Amino acid sequence: MTEIANATPTLTPHIVCAGAADAIDFYKNAFGAEELIRIPGEDGKLMHAALSIDGAMLMLVDENKNWGIQSPLSLGGSPVTLHLNVPKADAAIDRAVAAGATVTMPAHDAFWGDRYGQVKDPFGHSWSIAHPLRDRVMSEDELRAAALDGACGQVAEPTPA
Repeated sequence: MTEIANATPTLTPHIVCAGAADAIDFYKNAFGAEELIRIPGEDGKLMHAALSIDGAMLMLVDENKNWGIQSPLSLGGSPVTLHLNVPKADAAIDRAVAAGATVTMPAHDAFWGDRYGQVKDPFGHSWSIAHPLRDRVMSEDELRAAALDGACGQVAEPTPA
């Protein structure tokens, strides 16, 4: 396993999985993750694990309802989507599906300039997967115009507070 001391970035997703050891195997197969550390508790469930996916750290832990640590499967979903930038989105989505993910949004050319799609992993976590279609980032004005065009000119009204 790779040395992780002093390698934690400023913001790192830390997810809860029902079956964290199986999740590690899935993330290795689906996203090419590299295992950095795995610390099992006395009951064999993982107290902590860390992976690297293309240089980005992902930490995970086994679900433990006695401690109030629940996975998306126990909670009925999650409002969080983890995002991966990859060289080829369609190939990455196909790899994730082959490993056991389910497509929730097929890859498409998105208005903001990415080839973009979404999958849900077997542990209830949503992943968006994309690669840029342009050789430059769109300006804010270009993004606003593309968003309006993509929404057929409709602009959502602000929600009252």
